[in-house]
Amino acid sequence: MPPDATPPHSPAEALRQQQDALAAYIRDPTGHPPPPGIEERRLKIYRELFFNNVSGMLAGNFPVVRRILGDDAWQALVRGFFRDHDSRTPLFTELAREFLRYLQAPGLDDGKPWLRELAHYEWIELALQISEASDAQLAHDALRDPGSNPELSLLSERPALSPLAWPLAYAWPVHMLGPGHLPEDAPTVPTFLLVHRQASGKVAFHELSPLTFRLLQRLDEAPELSGREHLVALAGEAGRPDVDAFIAEGAAMLLHWWEAGVVLGVHRDGDG
Repeated sequence: MPPDATPPHSPAEALRQQQDALAAYIRDPTGHPPPPGIEERRLKIYRELFFNNVSGMLAGNFPVVRRILGDDAWQALVRGFFRDHDSRTPLFTELAREFLRYLQAPGLDDGKPWLRELAHYEWIELALQISEASDAQLAHDALRDPGSNPELSLLSERPALSPLAWPLAYAWPVHMLGPGHLPEDAPTVPTFLLVHRQASGKVAFHELSPLTFRLLQRLDEAPELSGREHLVALAGEAGRPDVDAFIAEGAAMLLHWWEAGVVLGVHRDGDG
Protein backbone atom coordinates (compact mmCIF):
# COMPACT_ATOMS: atom_id res chain seq x y z
CA MET A 1 0.00 0.00 0.00
CA PRO A 2 1.43 3.45 -0.84
CA PRO A 3 2.49 5.36 2.27
CA ASP A 4 -0.14 8.12 1.75
CA ALA A 5 -3.02 5.78 0.88
CA THR A 6 -6.07 5.58 3.15
CA PRO A 7 -6.27 2.11 4.74
CA PRO A 8 -9.38 0.18 3.73
CA HIS A 9 -12.12 0.14 6.36
CA SER A 10 -10.48 3.03 8.21
CA PRO A 11 -12.69 5.72 9.84
CA ALA A 12 -11.60 8.20 7.15
CA GLU A 13 -12.55 5.80 4.35
CA ALA A 14 -15.86 5.00 6.01
CA LEU A 15 -16.63 8.72 6.30
CA ARG A 16 -15.76 9.29 2.64
CA GLN A 17 -18.04 6.46 1.55
CA GLN A 18 -20.89 7.82 3.64
CA GLN A 19 -20.38 11.31 2.18
CA ASP A 20 -20.36 9.91 -1.37
CA ALA A 21 -23.53 7.94 -0.65
CA LEU A 22 -25.22 11.00 0.86
CA ALA A 23 -24.26 13.20 -2.12
CA ALA A 24 -25.54 10.59 -4.60
CA TYR A 25 -28.79 10.26 -2.69
CA ILE A 26 -29.35 14.01 -2.43
CA ARG A 27 -28.77 14.46 -6.16
CA ASP A 28 -30.96 11.49 -7.14
CA PRO A 29 -33.07 10.11 -4.28
CA THR A 30 -35.06 7.87 -6.61
CA GLY A 31 -31.96 6.28 -8.14
CA HIS A 32 -29.74 5.85 -5.07
CA PRO A 33 -30.46 4.40 -1.65
CA PRO A 34 -30.06 6.61 1.41
CA PRO A 35 -26.87 6.17 3.39
CA PRO A 36 -27.28 4.01 6.47
CA GLY A 37 -27.40 5.51 9.92
CA ILE A 38 -29.17 8.80 9.06
CA GLU A 39 -32.83 9.19 9.95
CA GLU A 40 -35.32 10.05 7.22
CA ARG A 41 -36.27 13.38 8.83
CA ARG A 42 -32.72 14.64 8.48
CA LEU A 43 -32.35 13.27 4.97
CA LYS A 44 -35.50 15.13 3.94
CA ILE A 45 -34.04 18.37 5.28
CA TYR A 46 -30.83 17.84 3.31
CA ARG A 47 -32.72 16.96 0.11
CA GLU A 48 -34.96 20.01 0.25
CA LEU A 49 -32.26 22.41 1.39
CA PHE A 50 -29.83 21.61 -1.43
CA PHE A 51 -32.39 21.35 -4.21
CA ASN A 52 -34.39 24.40 -3.18
CA ASN A 53 -31.25 26.52 -2.93
CA VAL A 54 -30.20 25.55 -6.45
CA SER A 55 -33.71 25.93 -7.87
CA GLY A 56 -34.19 29.33 -6.25
CA MET A 57 -30.85 30.66 -7.41
CA LEU A 58 -31.46 29.52 -10.98
CA ALA A 59 -34.97 30.98 -10.95
CA GLY A 60 -33.38 34.34 -10.15
CA ASN A 61 -30.95 33.96 -13.04
CA PHE A 62 -33.53 32.72 -15.57
CA PRO A 63 -36.84 34.40 -14.60
CA VAL A 64 -38.38 34.36 -18.09
CA VAL A 65 -37.55 30.69 -18.64
CA ARG A 66 -39.04 30.00 -15.21
CA ARG A 67 -42.30 31.84 -15.99
CA ILE A 68 -42.72 30.26 -19.41
CA LEU A 69 -42.20 26.70 -18.17
CA GLY A 70 -44.35 26.94 -15.06
CA ASP A 71 -43.78 25.17 -11.74
CA ASP A 72 -43.81 21.53 -12.77
CA ALA A 73 -41.70 21.79 -15.93
CA TRP A 74 -39.22 24.14 -14.24
CA GLN A 75 -38.76 21.81 -11.28
CA ALA A 76 -38.28 18.86 -13.64
CA LEU A 77 -35.67 20.76 -15.66
CA VAL A 78 -33.73 21.79 -12.55
CA ARG A 79 -34.03 18.28 -11.17
CA GLY A 80 -32.42 16.89 -14.32
CA PHE A 81 -29.59 19.42 -14.02
CA PHE A 82 -29.15 18.70 -10.30
CA ARG A 83 -29.07 14.96 -10.94
CA ASP A 84 -27.12 14.60 -14.18
CA HIS A 85 -24.77 17.53 -14.71
CA ASP A 86 -21.11 17.31 -13.71
CA SER A 87 -20.17 20.89 -12.90
CA ARG A 88 -16.73 22.20 -13.76
CA THR A 89 -16.63 24.55 -10.77
CA PRO A 90 -18.28 24.76 -7.33
CA LEU A 91 -18.51 28.58 -7.40
CA PHE A 92 -22.04 29.92 -6.89
CA THR A 93 -21.36 32.73 -9.36
CA GLU A 94 -20.82 30.07 -12.04
CA LEU A 95 -24.01 28.11 -11.29
CA ALA A 96 -25.97 29.83 -14.07
CA ARG A 97 -23.16 29.07 -16.54
CA GLU A 98 -23.22 25.43 -15.50
CA PHE A 99 -26.98 25.33 -16.06
CA LEU A 100 -26.45 26.81 -19.52
CA ARG A 101 -23.85 24.13 -20.27
CA TYR A 102 -26.38 21.50 -19.23
CA LEU A 103 -29.02 22.95 -21.57
CA GLN A 104 -26.54 23.16 -24.47
CA ALA A 105 -25.25 19.60 -24.10
CA PRO A 106 -26.00 17.37 -27.09
CA GLY A 107 -28.75 14.86 -26.57
CA LEU A 108 -30.94 17.00 -24.31
CA ASP A 109 -34.32 16.75 -26.04
CA ASP A 110 -36.53 19.35 -24.40
CA GLY A 111 -38.95 19.94 -27.28
CA LYS A 112 -38.47 23.69 -26.87
CA PRO A 113 -36.19 24.98 -29.66
CA TRP A 114 -36.05 28.50 -28.18
CA LEU A 115 -34.96 27.39 -24.70
CA ARG A 116 -31.19 27.38 -25.20
CA GLU A 117 -31.09 30.82 -26.80
CA LEU A 118 -33.45 32.34 -24.25
CA ALA A 119 -31.36 30.90 -21.42
CA HIS A 120 -28.19 32.29 -23.01
CA TYR A 121 -29.82 35.71 -23.36
CA GLU A 122 -30.79 35.71 -19.68
CA TRP A 123 -27.36 34.45 -18.60
CA ILE A 124 -25.41 37.03 -20.61
CA GLU A 125 -26.45 39.87 -18.29
CA LEU A 126 -24.93 38.08 -15.29
CA ALA A 127 -21.86 37.13 -17.33
CA LEU A 128 -21.22 40.76 -18.23
CA GLN A 129 -21.91 41.99 -14.71
CA ILE A 130 -19.25 39.69 -13.22
CA SER A 131 -16.80 39.93 -16.13
CA GLU A 132 -13.33 41.01 -15.05
CA ALA A 133 -12.79 42.79 -18.38
CA SER A 134 -12.21 46.52 -18.16
CA ASP A 135 -12.09 49.41 -20.59
CA ALA A 136 -8.82 50.43 -18.94
CA GLN A 137 -7.20 47.22 -20.18
CA LEU A 138 -7.44 48.44 -23.78
CA ALA A 139 -4.82 51.02 -24.77
CA HIS A 140 -6.74 53.75 -26.56
CA ASP A 141 -7.12 57.46 -27.13
CA ALA A 142 -10.50 58.49 -25.77
CA LEU A 143 -10.73 61.49 -28.16
CA ARG A 144 -11.89 63.76 -25.32
CA ASP A 145 -9.28 66.49 -25.80
CA PRO A 146 -10.70 69.97 -26.49
CA GLY A 147 -10.62 70.78 -30.17
CA SER A 148 -10.48 67.14 -31.29
CA ASN A 149 -12.80 65.89 -34.01
CA PRO A 150 -14.00 62.44 -32.83
CA GLU A 151 -16.00 61.67 -35.97
CA LEU A 152 -13.03 62.37 -38.25
CA SER A 153 -10.68 60.37 -36.00
CA LEU A 154 -13.05 57.38 -35.90
CA LEU A 155 -12.95 57.30 -39.69
CA SER A 156 -9.25 57.90 -40.26
CA GLU A 157 -7.98 55.84 -37.32
CA ARG A 158 -8.85 52.46 -35.82
CA PRO A 159 -12.01 52.49 -33.66
CA ALA A 160 -11.56 50.72 -30.32
CA LEU A 161 -14.57 48.63 -29.33
CA SER A 162 -15.11 48.36 -25.58
CA PRO A 163 -14.41 44.87 -24.19
CA LEU A 164 -17.64 45.37 -22.25
CA ALA A 165 -19.75 45.70 -25.43
CA TRP A 166 -20.82 42.34 -26.84
CA PRO A 167 -22.77 41.97 -30.11
CA LEU A 168 -25.11 38.96 -30.05
CA ALA A 169 -27.05 37.09 -32.73
CA TYR A 170 -30.00 34.76 -32.10
CA ALA A 171 -32.36 32.82 -34.34
CA TRP A 172 -35.22 33.56 -31.93
CA PRO A 173 -36.44 37.01 -30.76
CA VAL A 174 -35.20 36.27 -27.25
CA HIS A 175 -35.84 39.78 -25.92
CA MET A 176 -39.54 39.43 -26.76
CA LEU A 177 -40.25 35.87 -25.59
CA GLY A 178 -42.56 35.34 -22.65
CA PRO A 179 -45.57 33.31 -21.49
CA GLY A 180 -47.80 35.22 -23.90
CA HIS A 181 -45.40 35.27 -26.82
CA LEU A 182 -43.91 31.98 -28.02
CA PRO A 183 -43.72 31.72 -31.81
CA GLU A 184 -44.04 28.21 -33.20
CA ASP A 185 -41.12 28.77 -35.57
CA ALA A 186 -38.05 30.97 -35.55
CA PRO A 187 -38.44 34.09 -37.74
CA THR A 188 -36.70 34.21 -41.10
CA VAL A 189 -34.66 37.23 -39.93
CA PRO A 190 -32.32 36.70 -36.96
CA THR A 191 -32.37 38.91 -33.90
CA PHE A 192 -29.29 41.08 -33.36
CA LEU A 193 -28.58 42.67 -30.00
CA LEU A 194 -25.86 44.64 -28.27
CA VAL A 195 -25.27 44.12 -24.56
CA HIS A 196 -23.10 46.76 -22.91
CA ARG A 197 -21.94 47.31 -19.34
CA GLN A 198 -22.00 51.05 -18.87
CA ALA A 199 -19.66 53.10 -16.70
CA SER A 200 -22.33 53.10 -13.97
CA GLY A 201 -22.19 49.29 -13.89
CA LYS A 202 -25.66 48.94 -15.39
CA VAL A 203 -26.04 46.39 -18.18
CA ALA A 204 -28.07 47.70 -21.13
CA PHE A 205 -29.45 45.86 -24.16
CA HIS A 206 -30.00 47.46 -27.56
CA GLU A 207 -31.56 45.98 -30.68
CA LEU A 208 -29.36 46.20 -33.77
CA SER A 209 -29.98 46.12 -37.49
CA PRO A 210 -28.06 43.47 -39.46
CA LEU A 211 -25.66 46.16 -40.74
CA THR A 212 -24.92 47.69 -37.35
CA PHE A 213 -24.37 44.21 -35.92
CA ARG A 214 -21.96 43.43 -38.72
CA LEU A 215 -20.09 46.69 -38.17
CA LEU A 216 -19.60 45.90 -34.47
CA GLN A 217 -18.55 42.39 -35.41
CA ARG A 218 -15.99 43.77 -37.85
CA LEU A 219 -14.57 46.17 -35.25
CA ASP A 220 -13.98 43.19 -32.97
CA GLU A 221 -12.61 40.87 -35.66
CA ALA A 222 -10.31 43.29 -37.49
CA PRO A 223 -9.04 45.99 -35.09
CA GLU A 224 -6.19 46.78 -37.48
CA LEU A 225 -8.55 48.52 -39.93
CA SER A 226 -9.61 52.16 -39.84
CA GLY A 227 -13.25 53.13 -39.51
CA ARG A 228 -13.33 54.17 -43.16
CA GLU A 229 -11.83 50.83 -44.25
CA HIS A 230 -14.48 48.97 -42.24
CA LEU A 231 -17.28 50.99 -43.80
CA VAL A 232 -15.99 50.63 -47.37
CA ALA A 233 -15.76 46.85 -46.89
CA LEU A 234 -19.20 46.74 -45.29
CA ALA A 235 -20.70 48.74 -48.18
CA GLY A 236 -19.33 46.07 -50.49
CA GLU A 237 -20.78 43.27 -48.36
CA ALA A 238 -24.17 44.99 -48.32
CA GLY A 239 -24.14 45.82 -52.03
CA ARG A 240 -24.51 49.55 -51.39
CA PRO A 241 -23.38 51.44 -54.53
CA ASP A 242 -23.32 54.93 -52.95
CA VAL A 243 -20.25 54.36 -50.81
CA ASP A 244 -19.84 58.00 -49.75
CA ALA A 245 -23.41 58.15 -48.38
CA PHE A 246 -22.87 54.82 -46.65
CA ILE A 247 -19.66 56.09 -45.01
CA ALA A 248 -21.48 59.21 -43.80
CA GLU A 249 -24.19 57.06 -42.19
CA GLY A 250 -21.58 54.77 -40.67
CA ALA A 251 -19.57 57.70 -39.31
CA ALA A 252 -22.66 58.99 -37.53
CA MET A 253 -23.20 55.54 -36.01
CA LEU A 254 -19.57 55.32 -34.83
CA LEU A 255 -19.92 58.75 -33.24
CA HIS A 256 -23.13 57.66 -31.50
CA TRP A 257 -21.40 54.56 -30.12
CA TRP A 258 -18.46 56.69 -28.97
CA GLU A 259 -20.81 59.00 -27.09
CA ALA A 260 -22.43 55.95 -25.46
CA GLY A 261 -19.10 54.36 -24.50
CA VAL A 262 -19.54 51.37 -26.79
CA VAL A 263 -16.60 52.62 -28.84
CA LEU A 264 -13.95 53.98 -26.47
CA GLY A 265 -12.07 56.03 -29.03
CA VAL A 266 -9.26 54.80 -31.26
CA HIS A 267 -6.50 52.27 -30.74
CA ARG A 268 -3.12 53.66 -29.85
CA ASP A 269 -0.20 52.90 -32.17
CA GLY A 270 0.91 49.31 -31.75
CA ASP A 271 -2.35 48.23 -30.10
CA GLY A 272 -5.01 46.02 -31.68
